[in-house]
This record gives sequence, structure tokens and C-alpha cells, in this order.
Amino acid sequence: MKKQKEQSGSYSIIHDMMGTYSVSLLCSVAGVLRSGFYKWVKQQQNPSRKMVEDEKLKEMIRECHQEVNGIYGYPRVTVWLTQRYGIYVNRKRVYRLMKEMGIQAHIRRKRKFFGRKEQVVISENKLNRDFIASRPNEKWVTDIIESVKSFV
Repeated sequence: MKKQKEQSGSYSIIHDMMGTYSVSLLCSVAGVLRSGFYKWVKQQQNPSRKMVEDEKLKEMIRECHQEVNGIYGYPRVTVWLTQRYGIYVNRKRVYRLMKEMGIQAHIRRKRKFFGRKEQVVISENKLNRDFIASRPNEKWVTDIIESVKSFV
């Protein structure tokens, strides 16, 4: 993908300098094939149906990115496209288009939660360390030890 992007940049430079120098000289200097350059020129003049769809999707993705202040990544953008426009797009395609446009989600800082905590229940001491029973099933005792780290 990166090599293709670099070649696209080379092709556009060759296209700009095409009137001054020969195409074969520019292609050899740029290290690209002449046939690849002409294929790129033809593609620019007559884009495929998928390229046109990708451009429309890029506009929708850009709209979503601006609307939500850039906090959505590609999975949520995919869901947003489905909910807003009813378009079912593969998440990998959305990822690729966002990567081409240089759009990423802004990672937000986690907020501390200061909500209600569970109240500590302390029962009264009814046995008062008198564990000897006069008959069976008179006294039932359990021991709950909560490990608390002490700071020294």
C-alpha cells in the first residue's frame, strides 16, 4: 500500500512535468514503469465504479468525523454509516478509506468514577466470645476475614 502511494505521488509529478521532459526519461528517473504511468493517467481520466463509490464514502466518513469531533474509530464509523444512510459497508473498507484520508479516532482519557460505593455492614457482637453452646444448633458462627493491605 505504501509503495502504491509513493508511485501515485511519482505519477502526479511526472504528469506535471510531462510537457517539459519526455515521459520515458521521467519514468526512468522516478523508477516506475512507463506502462504503469499510462495506466494511472487512464484511471484518472475514467475512474472505475468502485473508485467513485469510495469517493462518496470518503465524503460520508469525513462528515461523520466532523460531526462527532473525531472520536469514532472505524468500527463505530461503520455503524454510523449504516444507521445514518442505510449503507452496509465492510469495516475493512472503512478502515482502508480512513487510513487513506489520514483520519484516526482521538483516544479520550478515562474519567474517574466517584459513584456510590457499597456500604460496609458491621453486625453487633451477640456472642461476645462465648462460643460454648449448651445444646446442638444453638450457636452458628462463621468467620469472614477481609484482607486489607496495611501501609507502613
